[in-house]
Amino acid sequence: MLRVEAVIFASAEPVTREVLARVVGKDCSVDLLIDDLREELCSRPYELVFVAGGWQHRSRSAYAPTIRASAAPTRSAAAVLSELESMVLMAIAYFQPVTRSELSKIFGKEVSRDLIGSLRGAGFISSGPRSPTPGAPYTYVSTKHFLSAFGLETLRDLPDMEALEDAGLLSRRIEEGSMVDSDPELDGSD
Repeated sequence: MLRVEAVIFASAEPVTREVLARVVGKDCSVDLLIDDLREELCSRPYELVFVAGGWQHRSRSAYAPTIRASAAPTRSAAAVLSELESMVLMAIAYFQPVTRSELSKIFGKEVSRDLIGSLRGAGFISSGPRSPTPGAPYTYVSTKHFLSAFGLETLRDLPDMEALEDAGLLSRRIEEGSMVDSDPELDGSD
């Protein structure tokens, strides 16, 4: 059990079942070890979570205000995103594989290459398959790092579009092709 915990603790990325099976051997139940570890950690300020296809140590959300107030540098997987970057990342996650041109149609304004480059640099998106449209433009898809940073096991864990609308976080206009009326951050030199 301690070997499993040590590997998960030391890893910068979620650790898969296959990796843990190599650590403890095929005869040992990884699931039972994980259950035992979770039990031992129940009184600690961190927990073992399954995200992006593997297990990772995470601070419990109840301690987030304390961690932020400390201003101590953290090894957080999520970069600080602007509202616009968050919206574009959300559109990519929901509509992937999606081209930059399709993103521009969704937002009603040009989505800059710099913004796409920023999301790629943060590791949240990567190139997907080439689009079958004329010119075969690149498409963009979310990455395992995206899943891990936002605490998702798979893309199926994304909130339902209707739930986002009900919460006032999304307008039906996104599905009709225009999400933003005017935002100077969207424009960029190509």
